[in-house]
Amino acid sequence: MSEQRQTATIRSDRIIYLRGQRVVLDEDLAAVYGVTTKRLNEQTKRNINRFPADFLFQLSHQEVGSLRSQIATSKIGRGGRRYRPYAFTEHGAVMAANVLSSPIAIQASVLVVRAFIKLREAFIEQADLKRRLAEIERRVAKGFSENEQELREIRFLISELQNPEPPKKNRLGFG
Repeated sequence: MSEQRQTATIRSDRIIYLRGQRVVLDEDLAAVYGVTTKRLNEQTKRNINRFPADFLFQLSHQEVGSLRSQIATSKIGRGGRRYRPYAFTEHGAVMAANVLSSPIAIQASVLVVRAFIKLREAFIEQADLKRRLAEIERRVAKGFSENEQELREIRFLISELQNPEPPKKNRLGFG
């Protein structure tokens, strides 16, 4: 019997920006690791000393309401969640894989890290493009200021060529 290798991926649209950090919600991370949200949160709580505030935080009621309207989750009491979700940062997601220590969690932790790395690279590339554009703008502006006098002279000569003065008539005879 051949062993099927399970792999899980986390879509980058499941990485959201909250409290100034990119995070993954517990239910999305649990799906990636192939466990229930209850199991993930249970293991997290049992090992809470491995999850400092920069690894994990629980969403406030206001944040839950905001997310509910964005991702259309059901209301509490109608089949929805009873507890506020947890948000795992990049390091918290990796730590959760270590806490779960299932084969799929180990594979998934590598994929989670890669997803965060891709986002970071995109931000770095964007910042690099901004820097390069600013440098080009600076050089172009400097080039115009250095050559401004020559450009004025060229414009003057062009205007002279476009509007030539009539030649002066030399008088013949006595004057």
